[in-house]
Amino acid sequence: MAVEYTKEGTIGIIKMNNPPMNVLSSAVLTEMHAILDKIEADTELNAVIITGEGRAFVAGADISEMMEMDPAAAAKFAENGQGAFDRIQALKMPVIAAVNGFALGGGTELAISCDIRIASEAAKFGQPEVSLAVIPGFGGTQRLPRLIGPGKAKELIFTGDMIDAKTALEIGLVQALVPGFKIGEDGQPVLNEKGKPVQDNEPVLAAAMKMAEKIATKGPLSVQLAKESIDQGLDLTLAAGLKVEASNFAKLFDTEDQKEGMTAFTEKRPAEFRRK
Repeated sequence: MAVEYTKEGTIGIIKMNNPPMNVLSSAVLTEMHAILDKIEADTELNAVIITGEGRAFVAGADISEMMEMDPAAAAKFAENGQGAFDRIQALKMPVIAAVNGFALGGGTELAISCDIRIASEAAKFGQPEVSLAVIPGFGGTQRLPRLIGPGKAKELIFTGDMIDAKTALEIGLVQALVPGFKIGEDGQPVLNEKGKPVQDNEPVLAAAMKMAEKIATKGPLSVQLAKESIDQGLDLTLAAGLKVEASNFAKLFDTEDQKEGMTAFTEKRPAEFRRK
C-alpha cells in the first residue's frame, strides 16, 4: 500500500509510502480516500497525524501520469486531489502534518490542508508547478495565501522557489521545527557514503505524537467545536463568526463532558471525558 494507516490509542497515523519520493498518483489518491472513509467513521479518534516514509513527505504529483492528460483528465485529477485534501481539512478531529522531508507541489498542498504543521529540519517546501508550465491544482492557490498571506504565496507560486524548514517557520507556514538528522556519539552529524547528513524522521513524528497526545487529554467535543468555529469563521465576517462561536459555546453546556471538566477542575483531579 502506498498509503499506510495505523492507530495508537485514539490517534490515527497516515504514512505516505510510495517510494522513492511518495508522489501522488490517481491510485495513491484512491487509497487515501479509502483511509479517510475509515477515519470519518471512527468515533473514537482524538487526532490524526500525516507523515512520510523515507526522504519525502510528498514530493509532488506524479508527473509521468500528468504528461498524458488532456484538459478533461487534468480537471478530474485536480478534483480528485482537491476532494481528498478537502476531506482532510473537514475532519472533525485535529490533523497534524509531521513533515519529515521534501514537501513539494502536492506535498505542500497536503501539509496546508492539515490544521497544524511540525517540520523536521530536513523538510523542504515549495510550489514548483510553474516550472512545468502548470499551476498548483490541489488547493495551493487558495490555501497558501490564506495561510501565509497573498504576497508571500504569490512569490512562492510565481517563482517556484523551494524554501527550507527554517524559512517555513519564519513565514508561518509551519508552527514548530525539530531536528531532522542523525547525530553520532561524537555529537556530529552522521554522514552517508556521499558525505551528506543522514535523515532522521523519528523526532518529527515524536513531536507530532506528543502534541496529539496532549490534544487527546482535552474534551474531545470541545476540540471538535473549536476547530469547527475557527474554520467556519475564516470564511465569515467577524460578526457572523462570533455568532458561530457563541452557538458552539452554548452547545457544549448540554454535554456530560462539560460538567465533568468543570467538576474535575474544582476538585483538582484529572477529568475523565466520555465524548458525551
